[in-house]
Amino acid sequence: MGALHEGHLSLVRQSLADNPWTIVSIFVNPRQFGPREDYLRYPRTLETDIRLLQNLGVSAVFVPSEEEMYGSDEEVYISLTRLSQLWCGSYRQGHFDGVALVLVKLFNLINPSRAYFGEKDFQQVRLVEKMVSELFFPLQVVRVPTVREPDGLALSSRNTYLSPRGRAQAVALYKSLQYIQALIPTTLRTDELIEAGRLYLEEHFPEVRLEYLAIVDEDSLEPLEHLWQSARPRALIAAYVEEVRLIDNLPLIVPSEPS
Repeated sequence: MGALHEGHLSLVRQSLADNPWTIVSIFVNPRQFGPREDYLRYPRTLETDIRLLQNLGVSAVFVPSEEEMYGSDEEVYISLTRLSQLWCGSYRQGHFDGVALVLVKLFNLINPSRAYFGEKDFQQVRLVEKMVSELFFPLQVVRVPTVREPDGLALSSRNTYLSPRGRAQAVALYKSLQYIQALIPTTLRTDELIEAGRLYLEEHFPEVRLEYLAIVDEDSLEPLEHLWQSARPRALIAAYVEEVRLIDNLPLIVPSEPS
């Protein structure tokens, strides 16, 4: 959606390395914002974004208008089910439906062989993978690891909303995930790990308002009771810092189950 940072550019660099042509779309999608969210103030830095992409050597930048993407008499919508109702979807009703609709349009317009998505929004990645599979899009979804600041904060266009004090608090999300990982040798029960993560957040970052903290199976995104229930457990977190909603996640490394 523009306001490009190194996280976005890592997707571009991966595509440039993998493909003869790379097309970048920039579109602040109104359909994925709720009525009280930040659509109108979402950072828009189109000239700078295009200059960055030109310097990297992309083949084209696709910058459609809202009128081009959504007609005034449009009647087609997409309604996702289970995956879209979990976690972020339960707090942002209709958000993932809006993501899916714009992606279907972009995939049909551009007809890519590969599409690159960052793992920072892990629920979105899984939804895109599921949608591409179920709708038989002839493309490969490529995950690219989250890019972080030196202190661990995941890069996000919304980080620009934060004051210096808020920026110092925002590292709480990653620190909480790291704390959970550090505790795993002592317990594999997810309720104990989640409660410990909550208490860590309250004690060390009292200005951060937690929305959810969960440990899930990476494929289904369903919550786990015990880490050995999944071959790929992942911790997810969403929280507010100075009324700015931030998300993060971390794959958890678990000791082998005894035979």
